[in-house]
Amino acid sequence: MKAIDYSLLETVSAIPEASSMIETLRAIGYNIETAVADIIDNSVSANAKHIWINFEWLGSATWLSVKDDGSGMNGTELIQAMKPGSKNPLHDRDDKDLGRFGLGLKTASFSQARKLTVISKKANYNSVYWTWDLDFVNSTGKWNLIKYLPDERFEKELSDLHSGTIVIWNDIDRLVKNFRQDDQKALDKFLLIMEQVKRHLCMVFHKFIEQGKIKIYFQNEEITPWNPFLLDEPSTQIFPEEKVQQGIVKIEGYVLPHKSKISEEKYKTAEGLKGWNEQQGFYIYRNDRLLLAGDWLGLFRKEEHYKLTRIQIELPNTLDTEWQIDIKKSVARPPLAFREQIKAYAMKVRAQAVEVYRHKGKSVKPIIGQKFIPLWIDHKRGDKWFYKINREHPILEKIKGQAKNEPEKAIEVLIRFIEETIPTKSIFIKESEVPELQGKPFEGIDHEIIKNTMQSMYTNLTDQGKSSEQAKAIIINIEPFNNFAHFLEFLN
Repeated sequence: MKAIDYSLLETVSAIPEASSMIETLRAIGYNIETAVADIIDNSVSANAKHIWINFEWLGSATWLSVKDDGSGMNGTELIQAMKPGSKNPLHDRDDKDLGRFGLGLKTASFSQARKLTVISKKANYNSVYWTWDLDFVNSTGKWNLIKYLPDERFEKELSDLHSGTIVIWNDIDRLVKNFRQDDQKALDKFLLIMEQVKRHLCMVFHKFIEQGKIKIYFQNEEITPWNPFLLDEPSTQIFPEEKVQQGIVKIEGYVLPHKSKISEEKYKTAEGLKGWNEQQGFYIYRNDRLLLAGDWLGLFRKEEHYKLTRIQIELPNTLDTEWQIDIKKSVARPPLAFREQIKAYAMKVRAQAVEVYRHKGKSVKPIIGQKFIPLWIDHKRGDKWFYKINREHPILEKIKGQAKNEPEKAIEVLIRFIEETIPTKSIFIKESEVPELQGKPFEGIDHEIIKNTMQSMYTNLTDQGKSSEQAKAIIINIEPFNNFAHFLEFLN
């Protein structure tokens, strides 16, 4: 396509109308949980070690704040951070940066409140503050911040820190509009929502808390992490990690214990915010921050017998575009080129989860953190799926040793293990979901082993007195040689 010479073209300014645009930003689709989490992302990116979420119930005048002891900002940096689209999403980011669009602070705040105040203090600087007031923007039609601080107590809080930032929401119209302070039902509803926010943060930032990178306080009470994978339970089965997308995306599957294997309290805790059925699926992490919890990404439906399946996918922030990470950081879609590989891995974990669900976890308890070692593994040849015996399985090593002294007994043991562990459920699931991708015996590999074995059997049979036609008739009725009748003409 011919390059456009813009210098030859007439131009006209088309600056977005402030009041309309800012109201549009409010409708991006945050809920209160994702909005607060997005604010905390900025604290994490600012290298905060402690983060405090506080609120005061005042009916429709209720406020909420997020304070951190991160690096803080000076006046120029704060104004830049308050601009919508303050960062170009196409620019490279620090590996630890949890942002992308430069919109999170503003859109998350606007989605819940009509007044956003940010007060910040950088080391060796005085504290600075600015406020977005949507009513002021609507009345003036201009993209102007105002020098307004809703309460001097916030300046005092910040002065106690070496550096840090406080984000303050006032006029939280999406949550407490028209609520009276003395309305007990309204208060109860608000507190229930705040509890949901707290539990959401326990889940989204659980890795940061577990690793000791941050401490989060909710109404001055330190929150505890909620790990979806029950790693401290002996009966949790952990699948081997698999890498896709040039090895930078990591997938690790978990089959959680059956209800009969854990305490009632642990079972209740593990159901999370949405319940066991809804928590099944993929858990997408980006730089250790949970983006999406309990979603099959359109690859499967949620069904009761798969509810013990949870699969972790870890992404770097360099893949935001490929995985279509949205502004709210609550949507992710795997690239088409890797969907089948991700789906195949998930099918293995789902098949094992069905076994645990149906048999009520009646199996030997693995050691905590022990990787699950399958006897059968599925793999791809070309574009078709096949099953093969895991050559590195401990049972095979045992049988190899036994074969030196008792070869017949060793072969019998091997056959029994193969017979009893055929992955019938996995095969059934794959056959029903992607029948066109199921491989046939010896498809896609060199058939020399088939030819040589047929020839060896043919020779043995003719040596025993069978005619050539009789020998061929016997061989063609033996599986899998029945699929290779065209090789009969080469037997001699």
